[in-house]
Amino acid sequence: MKRFTLFMLLALLPASLVPAAGTARAQSTITLTYANFPPAATFPCVQMERWAKEVEKRTGGKVKVKTFPGGTLLNAKNMFEGVTSGIADIGNFAMSYQPGRFPVSEAVDLPLGFTSAKVASLVLYDLIEKHKPREFEKVKVLTVFTCPPTNFMTKAPVRRLADLKGMELRVAGTSAEVAKRLGAVPVAMPQSETPEAIQKGIVKGMISSLEILQDLKFASYTPYATIANLPVVSFAVVMNKSKWNSLPPDVKKALDGLSRDQAAWTGEYADRHVQESLAWAKQGYQHQVFTLATADQKQINALLSPMVDDYVKKVSAQGLNGKQIVADIQAFRKKYEIPAKKKR
Repeated sequence: MKRFTLFMLLALLPASLVPAAGTARAQSTITLTYANFPPAATFPCVQMERWAKEVEKRTGGKVKVKTFPGGTLLNAKNMFEGVTSGIADIGNFAMSYQPGRFPVSEAVDLPLGFTSAKVASLVLYDLIEKHKPREFEKVKVLTVFTCPPTNFMTKAPVRRLADLKGMELRVAGTSAEVAKRLGAVPVAMPQSETPEAIQKGIVKGMISSLEILQDLKFASYTPYATIANLPVVSFAVVMNKSKWNSLPPDVKKALDGLSRDQAAWTGEYADRHVQESLAWAKQGYQHQVFTLATADQKQINALLSPMVDDYVKKVSAQGLNGKQIVADIQAFRKKYEIPAKKKR
């Protein structure tokens, strides 16, 4: 009789007072939105998916990350504002797409001789850790990385520097100044419009890292590549500051613990994928790769080195220590490149 009475009392309780199955689990799960602008197949989005999985694993499922590649939530130009305003919790963007706005981190995009994305990514990470620049004061930096060194991808072969003279090339960010100084004609346009522009003869090629030969099928539009180890392009993954502040301490610790590891992983993946893409392009499209003669490479270095001096003058006028920033980059690069060479 007592059991029956207790059962009836519970049955009469308002449904809102009785916990539904799984409610406690649902309340403890944190869902974060992560916006990215390139297509899903490209390395910035590959690293995004890896980061999302690592976060879920390192937080024991406490954090879930919902990813939005290909500009489906925010595009390249409004990514930073979209994160600071809360449209997305997290966003990935390229600093050089907004020249002058990120004066410390954009120094890594100067022609400083990087030969790998892994080294450049770790250098960028160390630079941001040391200087903690004001350019990121409105957000929480989760990780940073760079693309591999950019090179020429062209419709006609570029076997020597002189072949670039007057050639229209699609560029973005720092590549515009690089193309101009090397005698080419820079044409700024979204990467998505470039295949049609090449087919119509509006541009004869582009400056970019070589993994897009496979990821975006550029091997079918640009049958030639020329290695010149031009500047890298830097990226940052940032979180809305209020969202970061709302996270519990254990989640913050997990995200901070992933930061440097993600930078190294992304650089290593991008370097490896360039080699995979070159092999894929050669097999499927008989793609050819040229390496410039030593004399041409020295001339490129001489033509581009004033960009470093210009940068130092520009940021020094803004109250930053431009010489120290560049010196730090070179010191960090030496720190990572020498051990890598010894391993070979």
